[in-house]
Amino acid sequence: MNPIDGAGGAGSYIDQLKALQEKQRAERGDTGEKVTGQTDLNQEDFLSLLTKQLANQDPFKPVDNEQMIAQMASFATVDGIGKMNEQFGSLNAAMTSSQALQASSLVGQDVLVPGNEGFKTAEGGIAGMVKLPQALNDVIVRVQSETGELLRSFSLGAMSPGDHRVEWDGKDDNGNPLPQGNYNINVSGNIDGKSQDLELSTYANVNSVLLGNGDGNVMLNIAGYASPVKLSEVLEVGKSNLSNVSKS
Repeated sequence: MNPIDGAGGAGSYIDQLKALQEKQRAERGDTGEKVTGQTDLNQEDFLSLLTKQLANQDPFKPVDNEQMIAQMASFATVDGIGKMNEQFGSLNAAMTSSQALQASSLVGQDVLVPGNEGFKTAEGGIAGMVKLPQALNDVIVRVQSETGELLRSFSLGAMSPGDHRVEWDGKDDNGNPLPQGNYNINVSGNIDGKSQDLELSTYANVNSVLLGNGDGNVMLNIAGYASPVKLSEVLEVGKSNLSNVSKS
């Protein structure tokens, strides 16, 4: 236990407790040495300080009962909050593990995630969902390489407001299959006389599940993605059904 001096007339218990704790921390910071054992003042230290302060109080100016009760309640509250934080941390870890266990069933599945970048397999294409804010007379799809080269362009025709499926068969404008890799799918339409890009989400295959970096997030390793994607960002789970891709 940390040494505590007699506290007669030195102020409140909490103030003395904080002063002693800050002194210890400052000393540890000055030396830069690794401290072993107890490094923070606890309830036992507080009670020891309280006992010594009561034993050394001025009999003509005794400690005010209300002040003593208030400070004891204050310490109990702080101690309770600390324990509650520890319990919440354990609960968060348990929930994260449970989410990861449930998310493990997604391995091998296709998920819909925000963004216009998609991964094309050697024999397949890319599918996604586009959100239209209003009815459009002509929706245009442009497929580009990672370097921005235009490889394919085709029209989906007129579309109503809402979510619509977008599919690309993995071929260029001449009907030649393109190699496996990442491609950008840009969907646009004429809104108020100007061509505007529309919000797109693409299907991708889940390779594995990660627990994240201790922040409670479950992460998914997705084919073709350089960085993991949060499970909370997944919009839909299911097969992209690229075998039925339009040949247009």
